[in-house]
Amino acid sequence: MTVIDPDTQAAWVPEAEADDADDMPLSTRLSIADTLTLGNAICGFMAVYFTTTGVLIPHLTGNEDGGMARHSAASAVILMLLASVFDLFDGLVARKLRSSAMGAELDNLSDLISFGLAPAYFVVVWGMVADDAHQKVSAVAAVVVLLAVVLRLARFSCVPMRDGIFQGMPSPFGALTVVSIVLLELPFVPTLLAIVGVAWLMVSRVEYPKPRGRLAVAMLSWIVLSMGLLAAWAFDAPGGELLLQTGCALQVVLGAVIPLFATARRVNTFRDNRREARAAQLP
Repeated sequence: MTVIDPDTQAAWVPEAEADDADDMPLSTRLSIADTLTLGNAICGFMAVYFTTTGVLIPHLTGNEDGGMARHSAASAVILMLLASVFDLFDGLVARKLRSSAMGAELDNLSDLISFGLAPAYFVVVWGMVADDAHQKVSAVAAVVVLLAVVLRLARFSCVPMRDGIFQGMPSPFGALTVVSIVLLELPFVPTLLAIVGVAWLMVSRVEYPKPRGRLAVAMLSWIVLSMGLLAAWAFDAPGGELLLQTGCALQVVLGAVIPLFATARRVNTFRDNRREARAAQLP
């Protein structure tokens, strides 16, 4: 309660409320999980930074260096991968320890930076530097990716789902699939269609399992392996480009196969339920 002193016209705050405000510094309001979430946001911002300074600006100024562009692109993607590691562990830590009241909001905002803005910006820059790309069309594709992540995160906050299930491709997985499509260096039209397809999967109703237990370990192992492939490509190691292309192709294949398995499982479940219902109706 706030009281106005008629003599001074100044607001007077009860001593108990003032003490409570002083006893809650920022350090006590941020949990360990929140700190990991902020690391996610930092990685997303730095991915944009490396994409700009190492790929876009040299292209615009005519000071292109293939090695520098390769290093910067690899650094940007590695940072997105690292952001997904932070995103994986902040949830695990929050369940084991605790999360602050703003943990969910921090998570959504950080995901928007790392898995919405960063990959969309990567697509925009690709449209500007690639030989056969069309800048305006690729910008539209980037907007589609960004809006898909925004809608997916908003739906995640509003729509309750069964435990252990995501509805729509998770934004970290979608972001890494979009980047993998770009790194494959396919012709413009197939690349564009694949990017829009991933955006559609993120807002679809296809169910994806949450990364817990063995699946979380498998996901972490895949991320570490992807970082190694990117490093080999960046430093022009023997066979590095082939390894990167193989890793990107596997990422895209996973992005296409998982929805097929999920759809097949839903169809089988629907058929089983219909059989059970018919059997129950029989005399």
